[in-house]
Amino acid sequence: MIDISFDFTSDSPNYWDSFWDGNDGLGCGGSDPDNASPTLQRYHKELWSRQLPNGEITDLKMGRGSYYLTWKDFRFGSDSIIVSFRYRKYKYMMDQVFQRLPDYKAYFEMLIRRSYTIGGMIIFPKHLSSMNQNKGTNPLISDRWDLTLECIRRYYLGEDSPLYETIKGDKAFYDLFVDFKGYVDFFFLQDCVSKDYSKVDIWCGNGDFKENALPKTVEEYFIFLNKELEFLDKRNARIKAFCESCQERI
Repeated sequence: MIDISFDFTSDSPNYWDSFWDGNDGLGCGGSDPDNASPTLQRYHKELWSRQLPNGEITDLKMGRGSYYLTWKDFRFGSDSIIVSFRYRKYKYMMDQVFQRLPDYKAYFEMLIRRSYTIGGMIIFPKHLSSMNQNKGTNPLISDRWDLTLECIRRYYLGEDSPLYETIKGDKAFYDLFVDFKGYVDFFFLQDCVSKDYSKVDIWCGNGDFKENALPKTVEEYFIFLNKELEFLDKRNARIKAFCESCQERI
C-alpha cells in the first residue's frame, strides 16, 4: 500500500535539524530523502516493479548507496520533480520571495513536505553524469521538470536538446518505454503533456532553451510554483487510483 500523503522528510534522519541555519539562510536538510527515507525506497520498488511498455517486467531490488535500486544491469537513484530554487546563486530572487511571505519559513516547510510525497518523486539510472546530476547543473534546465520532460520528448523524436547526450547515454533505459507515450504513461506524467502527447506543458517561459531557466520575476516564480504543485496533486491522484485498481484485482 502506498500513502500519497506520506512525507519522506519525516523518516529521513535529522532532515529538519537546524534546517534554516545553513545555505545562507535559504534552508538545507540534514539528510537527503532520496537516499535516507526507507519508505520512499520501498514505494519506488513497489510502483516501478511492473510490466514495461516493451513487454519486460521489472523486479527492482533494494540496496544501499549507488545500488539504491537495481534490476538486471541497471542501477537506479531517486530524484525530485518539484523544486523551489533555494540556491545561493539565486539568493537575490529568494530574498524578494521571502519578503512577499508573512512567514516564509512556515510556507517553505509546507512546500517541502508536500514536494516530498510520492507524486514528486521519480527514478533515473544512476552513474556519473547521469540525468539526476545534469538536469540540475545545466543552466538551461535548472532542475525544472517541465524542461527535463521536454528534452525527453525531443529525444524520442530524434531532436536535439540540452540533455540529448545525457539521455542518449542511457539509451537502454529509454528503450524500455518504446516511445514518449510509453515513458509518460509508465511514470504517471500525463498531466504534464497534451492529450495527444505532442507537447509538454511548459510552466515558465517558452521552453526554447535559449536562456537561463530560472524564473525572472517574483510573480513568475510563484506562477511556476503553483503549476508545479498542481501537477504534483494530479500525479498523486493518478498514483492513488492506480494502487486502488491493483488492490481491486487482488
